[in-house]
Amino acid sequence: MSSPRPAAPDAGLAGAASPAPPTAAPTKKTLKVAVTGCVHGEIEKVYKTIAEIEKRDGIKVDLVVCAGDFQSVRNHGDLHHMHVKPNFRSLQSFYKYYSGEETAPILTLFVGGNHEASGFLLELPNGGWVAPNVYYMGFASVVKFAGLRIAGLSGIYKAQDYQKGHYERPPFARGSEISAYHVRALEVFRLRQLRARDGEAAKNCIDCVVTHDWPAGITDYGNVQQLLRFKPYFEEDIKYNRLGNAATLQLLQELRPKHWFAAHLHCKFPALIPHELDGVEPTKFLALDKPIPRRHFLQILDIEVDADAPLTLEHDADWLAILRSTDKFTEVTAQACYLPSKVSNERWDFRPTDEELAAVRELGDLSVSSTFLHTAPPLKHQDVQIRKNDGPSQYYRNPQSEKFCKWLGIRNLNALLAEDQGADVGTAFYLTDVSNQSGEISLSSQEEEEFGDLGFVVDGAGALPGAATSTGSSNTTKLPPVAAGEPIMHEGNEAFGASEEWTAPVGAGDLDDLLAGFSAPGDGPASKRSKF
Repeated sequence: MSSPRPAAPDAGLAGAASPAPPTAAPTKKTLKVAVTGCVHGEIEKVYKTIAEIEKRDGIKVDLVVCAGDFQSVRNHGDLHHMHVKPNFRSLQSFYKYYSGEETAPILTLFVGGNHEASGFLLELPNGGWVAPNVYYMGFASVVKFAGLRIAGLSGIYKAQDYQKGHYERPPFARGSEISAYHVRALEVFRLRQLRARDGEAAKNCIDCVVTHDWPAGITDYGNVQQLLRFKPYFEEDIKYNRLGNAATLQLLQELRPKHWFAAHLHCKFPALIPHELDGVEPTKFLALDKPIPRRHFLQILDIEVDADAPLTLEHDADWLAILRSTDKFTEVTAQACYLPSKVSNERWDFRPTDEELAAVRELGDLSVSSTFLHTAPPLKHQDVQIRKNDGPSQYYRNPQSEKFCKWLGIRNLNALLAEDQGADVGTAFYLTDVSNQSGEISLSSQEEEEFGDLGFVVDGAGALPGAATSTGSSNTTKLPPVAAGEPIMHEGNEAFGASEEWTAPVGAGDLDDLLAGFSAPGDGPASKRSKF
């Protein structure tokens, strides 16, 4: 047996394949964000629908964002604080998450709308947990998740209340349960301070903005004719520029967010707003519907973030600096509040300075505190009927507001409201609950009266037209409920591309009837209910 031939001195240097260089670690990863329109208390159905889509498409949603009308109703008492007709006051499913009977499976962020348990949300002016893993963004705030900067603004625009301070709280004086959810100039003023500093290169200052109503003029950037086929009674408001919030249009122009999510008008409407500046992405606007059958209420988006970005919720340093520097404008008053401008003889520009940001960094860890405490008594499922005649909930001092304001060194509006008007303040449930000595739960990780007719379409991530398999298959794909042979609009993961119209095959499924049983009145004449 011959010995192997010795290798030539230059073997491997020429004429031979070189070893493959080590693969570089990825610098980006994809975040799955489920955006939903008005939830109207049906958060359980939203989570079940997402779970079905995850199973169907083999994905995992990282974050849920709701654009208002969330309805975080803790018990029957909170229904008295919700501005809807009495026959529309329904407990729905959130109370289970507040009581701990159920746990939100995905971190959920939401802003307030005009159909909310206002008394509860007024305990958390700067935001906080309304249930484990469910975070309210307050009157306005900015948080970070996986590096994404997400700004939220609660409420809808009404000119008569815009310049006022916050003064509303239970027991509500006549009309104040309505003005409680109207956007105030102070919150918009604070959000405007997030714009780029002088001399900085043009950029998208925020990744995502979440509001309930739409910025005024947004219909100029989308398919308005399609919108009017679905909502023909919007035509006059659009013609006279009365549709939407004029104040948030300024935010759109100054902050140039990459994404803007809204709800309120109970329809889906995408738009693309160019900024015509080098290095600045256009704003992708998306308004969504409510969770009832055959309506576009949910969209799952792919958003790229840094590969090493932790999936944790944090306070935004710039926002904390802004809250500190503008704290003197926080007051309890029904009168117009003074805000400085360029012609003032005092500071009017509160974009954070290097010194102010350095002071914020001295606070240390900016992670959102994970402690949640019950203020109002939780409602257990077995007591739903027994307690259905409960009176209005009281107003409470919320320890989350106290802790946050003390940590940041700012005024506690929750405490100021509790001390105002000489009205009674409730004793928080966690202080009297003998079943839990610690009293806390640590987390694991334009107005309209109608609620609408029945209709539902889910825009899932990556689902393909005609993907349903035969009934007997072990990997049956279920589709939104639709009659055999009826056209559906399906837009996959991208909200801003061309749509494909396709026909549902005979025997298409219905996501396990997840949205069946939602009792809602009709929108009115059939001419107002054309499908979008």
